Amino acid sequence: MDELGIPVLDNHLHLDPRHARGVDAVEDFARLGGTHLLVVNKPSWHLGVEAETGEDFRAVFEETLGAVAEANEVLRGRAWPVLGVHPGLVTRLTDERGFSPEDARDLMCAGLDTAAEFVDEGRALALKSGRPHYEVSEAVWDASNDVLKHALSLGAEHDCAVQLHTEASEELTDIADWAEARGLPAENVVKHYAAGTLRGPTPSVMSEKDRLRVAVEAGEPFLMETDFVDDPDRPGAVLGPKTVPRRVRWLLDEGYEDAMRNAHVETPKRVYGIDTEATLGD
Repeated sequence: MDELGIPVLDNHLHLDPRHARGVDAVEDFARLGGTHLLVVNKPSWHLGVEAETGEDFRAVFEETLGAVAEANEVLRGRAWPVLGVHPGLVTRLTDERGFSPEDARDLMCAGLDTAAEFVDEGRALALKSGRPHYEVSEAVWDASNDVLKHALSLGAEHDCAVQLHTEASEELTDIADWAEARGLPAENVVKHYAAGTLRGPTPSVMSEKDRLRVAVEAGEPFLMETDFVDDPDRPGAVLGPKTVPRRVRWLLDEGYEDAMRNAHVETPKRVYGIDTEATLGD
């Protein structure tokens, strides 16, 4: 295994052992020096679950926990599950299944309640929620924001971080304010698929070179991710599992040791309460 001298965390990717690469992708990540993963459950309908109740999401979450267990057999560090309801489900429910925005909201909130049980039991590290990154009706937008606010309330209640899938933006102070009002510190809210800087939540920066250059120069807390989707029809999408360790090596070679410690040791500890150094094996 190629070791880079520091822990290397991919903050957001998906694994699908049933349909796609699963642990083979983890082996690629580990071979290049990757040590830690935050594994987010795939959208429920991608795993064949057309939920009618909050309990119906449980099968999706259990499958994600199985993928995490397999990853932990491979990694020199460890993997943790991040569980929740993809915000795009609202459109599937309203446009394809005939749900009202309010009924879609209630089902998605119930799914988040089920995810929070896993956090409460110590079986998951964080929650995942958000709002559509595409145009929707005002009613759907309002319902989606209600779901997002519910996730923030659950994060405060269960003392865990919340990862968000939202529209592209470098300013999400509205969400940070909603979190703070519910007792969840804004730094414990993470915008997945972020650009190099972000006002409000903590950015999880997509590991493209231009975005990372902005992040390391800014000197603010940030994380790194690939959003690898592990889809057999889209191999390597969004970024492949080798990307984060490759980018870490590149940035270390460029002299950004402090920035890499920020992204892979200090920020994970601040946001999630995890110690990526103490969880490294020999």
